[in-house]
Amino acid sequence: MLLHRWVSFFPCRLWPLALLLLVPGISLAGGAEEGELRVVVIDPGHGGKDPGTHGRVAKEKDVVLSVGLKLGKLIEENFPKVKVVYTRKTDVFIELNRRAEIANEAKADLFISIHANSAPSHVRGAETFVMGLHTTKSNFEVAQRENAVITYESDYTRKYEGYDPHSPESFIIFSLIQNVFLNQSLEFASAVQRQFTDVLLRHDRGVKQAGFLVLYKSSMPSVLIELGFLTHRQEEKFLVSKEGQDKMARAIFTAFSDYKKVRDARAAAHKAREKAKAEEAAPSKPEPSKPAAKDGRRIEFRVQVATIRHPLGKGHRLRREFPRLLEEKDGPSYRYYSHRTASFDEAQRMLQQVQKTCPDAFLVVFEDGVRRK
Repeated sequence: MLLHRWVSFFPCRLWPLALLLLVPGISLAGGAEEGELRVVVIDPGHGGKDPGTHGRVAKEKDVVLSVGLKLGKLIEENFPKVKVVYTRKTDVFIELNRRAEIANEAKADLFISIHANSAPSHVRGAETFVMGLHTTKSNFEVAQRENAVITYESDYTRKYEGYDPHSPESFIIFSLIQNVFLNQSLEFASAVQRQFTDVLLRHDRGVKQAGFLVLYKSSMPSVLIELGFLTHRQEEKFLVSKEGQDKMARAIFTAFSDYKKVRDARAAAHKAREKAKAEEAAPSKPEPSKPAAKDGRRIEFRVQVATIRHPLGKGHRLRREFPRLLEEKDGPSYRYYSHRTASFDEAQRMLQQVQKTCPDAFLVVFEDGVRRK
């Protein structure tokens, strides 16, 4: 009876989607075991008969393809062991569900969908989305516009299980189906926004949640990046330029690099814990006193709370909040760490505490005092 009343709330065409929420494995909260990041899928949005949005001279499909290819090249050159898969490398139309299928078939560890935005001409800024609930009308409108791509496909109501891009009812269901990779998706999205705003000084529109079909269908940490607004004259000029596209690709790459370091460190720590459990079960093998890298080097975890261009003043809030704040100069920037420990579990607890006041804080791994690249 309870199931009947719950399903009857939705139109009949959405019942299959509503029932998905009751299937084991569909989670409403993020959290999944991770391995090392070995495969990334880059998804330049739109293409072919679907131009996406446009500015005075630029088409979204062209801008995002260029940035996507530049991003992939940076990853291939700097991380030769990482496999880079593209949903498209030329000006072709790829259906939304096929984009997600490509990522799933590749067993990707990260899915990056790249887009450009449109709005009234005064609106500007970069934003990064993960799958979730629309919290504002503007979030809903962005997702609605990107999802409307499916109208280029034949029989889209069957392919997308009754989804209608013009119906708010459809968004309610799709927004509820958050995958188990929400935390990891938010982590990478935050890293992207930090690069856009702290390094490139782009106007920050933040990390947001909305019901994007291409993210819903992807079975791995996934984000959708809106590089900026082609309807804003200065942003269009920047995004259509080689310099602008190079900078945006480099920013996403740096976020990818930072995310990979932390994720790989978590995977290594997980293996170390499993190994320690096995050694504990065998009396003849002593338990190591501290976590160590395979070659014997010592591992340290630090909670990074800020990266800025100028050193913090003595009375800054972070210095008051974290009396043991550690400063590290890295080229033109200064990095600040609130805590440091050799225990990954303790580092996780510290991070959760710090994120209550510094939501963008994240973990960094050091080996013998050197930040892991």
